[in-house]
Amino acid sequence: MGEHADRPLRIDLTASGRRATVTALPATTRTDDGFDAFYRSALPEMVRVATLVVGSRATAEDLVQDAFVRVHGRWSSIDEPAAYTHRAVVNACRSHLRRRVLERRHNATLSVDVAELEARELLDALAALPVRQRAAVVLRFYAGLSERDTASALGCAPGTVGSLVHRALATLRQAIER
Repeated sequence: MGEHADRPLRIDLTASGRRATVTALPATTRTDDGFDAFYRSALPEMVRVATLVVGSRATAEDLVQDAFVRVHGRWSSIDEPAAYTHRAVVNACRSHLRRRVLERRHNATLSVDVAELEARELLDALAALPVRQRAAVVLRFYAGLSERDTASALGCAPGTVGSLVHRALATLRQAIER
């Protein structure tokens, strides 16, 4: 096979007059320094968080995958991978939900479609919360993040997290009591 058979190669085509030459060069590889292990360990939790925020496991899996692609691109400059990934996932969910609301407005349909979840009353009430409140509740109580970590993931102050959670719980209590 040649002298480079045991390592990946990058092919460089250089046009020289009318002739093209192929030069085998060592492939440039980026060291991931633990990204694969982080991905494998964090993926299930990120999918659960996204599922609770967007209300669809299939959509959540797509959003989380996209978030991990963005995290991988910045992996060498990330100090706190878990917090950064939580924030990337929540931001992807928020963007998705914003687009979904705009699509519904465009289609003149503002009803919330929760039949896909086959959810019970609590999941229906959770789905009816505003995105930031829903994300705060999911990150605080389901993902078990501290108020500070939740604030970091949402991009707000810790006091705002407390307020969002308080309002969300009040809304959930009212919905469940009905």
